[in-house]
Amino acid sequence: MSERILVIEDDTTIRVTLKDILQKQGYQVDLAEDGRSGLELFRNRSYGLILLDLHLPDRHGLEVLKAMRESDADALVVVMTAFPEVRTAVDCVKSGAYDYLNKPFELDDLKEIVRRALETRHLRLEVERLRIRTPAPVTLEGMVGASPAFNALVEVTRRIAAASRVPVLIRGESGTGKERVAQAIHHLSARASGPWVTLNCSALAEGLLESEMFGHERGAFTDAKVAKRGLLELADGGTLFLDEIGDLSLTLQPKLLRAIETQTFRRVGGQKELQVDVRFVAATNRDLATMVKAGTFREDLYYRLNVGSIEMPPLRTRAGDIQPLARCFLDEAAKVMGMSNAELDHQASLLIEQYAWPGNIRELRNVMERALILSGGERIGAIHLPKEITATGKQGWGDKASDDETLPLSEIEKRHIRRVLNASRGNKTHAAKILGITRLTLRTKITEYGWDEFLDRTETIFDR
Repeated sequence: MSERILVIEDDTTIRVTLKDILQKQGYQVDLAEDGRSGLELFRNRSYGLILLDLHLPDRHGLEVLKAMRESDADALVVVMTAFPEVRTAVDCVKSGAYDYLNKPFELDDLKEIVRRALETRHLRLEVERLRIRTPAPVTLEGMVGASPAFNALVEVTRRIAAASRVPVLIRGESGTGKERVAQAIHHLSARASGPWVTLNCSALAEGLLESEMFGHERGAFTDAKVAKRGLLELADGGTLFLDEIGDLSLTLQPKLLRAIETQTFRRVGGQKELQVDVRFVAATNRDLATMVKAGTFREDLYYRLNVGSIEMPPLRTRAGDIQPLARCFLDEAAKVMGMSNAELDHQASLLIEQYAWPGNIRELRNVMERALILSGGERIGAIHLPKEITATGKQGWGDKASDDETLPLSEIEKRHIRRVLNASRGNKTHAAKILGITRLTLRTKITEYGWDEFLDRTETIFDR
């Protein structure tokens, strides 16, 4: 059965022409000349795609788009406008549009965007069917976990991977495994057989980074003796992973945005437009939304990358994963070093579970490798762990359980909050997550107990 497409367009010529073109492509097409009739059709029928004009006689197209997304969050809408502006594009993406077309547009561009949108829809449906038939094991290549936070990460990664053309932005602290998730997105997508190419945006100076990304023509600069293909060309048919995207200069950001939107670019010093088919996956440990407000990161690029958004949970919120990860890292290190497998004793196990792991999974891996070396392959104890971990243990376990049993509930709560704050190194946001309370509730408790050392200076002054 062919897909059904809804065209909402007030210009009769364009409306009829679109219907004729799409029907020749094998699609069923319904037409509406204003927002009211378009919404009525949308709510009464199932559509694979909606082509929506922004300037309608009875209401603005963004109002129609928002109404559609409220009714069906999975609706695929391509916006058409004769007044192309960056602000308009950003508003469309923020409101949930799949993509947008500038009028007048080439028929080939229309056909391509329709094909891509419907491909995304088909992949989403297939993922849903597979998930319902046989629940997949909770695993991603090279990743270990069983906590609720990890399971949620797996689910969103699989869903985003299925839409193989959607740009992805992975955010999280250093060491949380952003590149591993990016690799999983590639291997779980329809692009798995294509190339996987990585580029660290903070590793090179601006000029070198541009040449590395887009390539250059002979004579483009002093040392350009021969033409060179960039990583964007090498990633054709696959995935380009842009690590540390927050460090990309403002000069290069619009060039990257154009490459993402049009899948075309020019080499440095070149005039020829090169066409590629690349999925862009970016990662950062920086707050891009704040950078947008500060003017150091382009708003349109941020929203374009953030279509597929993944937030990496820090290790301190994945307490149930610490032991399995530690075991995995010890096994891997033992094989590489040619040593026998070593176990963690009870005290060491308690210490690594209590520690806040500011360096996340990367820090845990390094600590396990170091502990294995120091233990010589024998049983690993507290003596083999770094002092910052054992020091946290002394702070956190200073009160014995037997003593707690004789204390009032309020005192036990007070001591537990203190332990978690110490383990989190005073980070109230992280501590609140571990305690399962809001940051405001935690701040109220801190004020109540008079622990000014855990309050920011401005908070202390305000309370007084």
